[in-house]
Amino acid sequence: MDNRNDVVEIDLWEIMSLLLSRFWIILGGLILAAAAAFLISHFMITPTYKSTTQIAVLSRQSGDNVTLSDMQLSGQLTRDYVVLIKSRFVLEQVISDLGLSDSYGELTNRVEVTTMTDSRIVSITVTDTIPIRARDIADAVRDASREHITNVMNVEAVNVAEYANLPLSPASPNVTLYTLIGAVAGALLAVAVILIRFFLDDSIKTSDDVTRYLELSTLAMIPIMEADKKKKKKGLKAHDKQVAESFKKSMAEVDDTSASEKSETDEDIIVIV
Repeated sequence: MDNRNDVVEIDLWEIMSLLLSRFWIILGGLILAAAAAFLISHFMITPTYKSTTQIAVLSRQSGDNVTLSDMQLSGQLTRDYVVLIKSRFVLEQVISDLGLSDSYGELTNRVEVTTMTDSRIVSITVTDTIPIRARDIADAVRDASREHITNVMNVEAVNVAEYANLPLSPASPNVTLYTLIGAVAGALLAVAVILIRFFLDDSIKTSDDVTRYLELSTLAMIPIMEADKKKKKKGLKAHDKQVAESFKKSMAEVDDTSASEKSETDEDIIVIV
């Protein structure tokens, strides 16, 4: 019994040659996928805009001067401010003031609050499909949260560090990025299809394949010239045409014979009145 394991050898140069010979397929997949990604991201995805405003929260322990402990305490409390800004009290007040159709949960998903480490600055970012509305919501959230933080945390002041901006370009989707991702994905998909077809194809194509897979030596090779192929095709066409003409001629003779027999039969009929 043969206990040898089958080993599949992969010739990298052969694979590179294969990919180079199929370069037009890879290029076509790249162009088609890039065009599809561009069209989808540009025409089918609704663009969204982001507007950001910032507040600075200061908590004073005593006196009129700001001490180091005041600044450290304010930095530690910024996480509490994040919770208060996205609280139901603040966002429902914004919905009521601006007359929005969003629910509390929907508006929560569009409001992002971030803080820097060891900083008293809190950033409020609002995402919306309309630039002006994104700015108005950001300003409304900032104003409502300033009052709410002051009342709940009993801080000295919540100041405006930066007013909300009016976004001029959409934050999403990034058409250029989506197009590049689509182009890369299309090229990789084309390469994968080519390689899969190559590895699944076990037919013998060259003398090297005979030696590699059948372990036989090639004694001679008979080349097939293009001219011979054309002659062979012309010969087949001429043969087919000749057969068709012979068939038509035979059918015509059969029809003539049938007609002659029918005529003779008609002459032999005697009508008695």
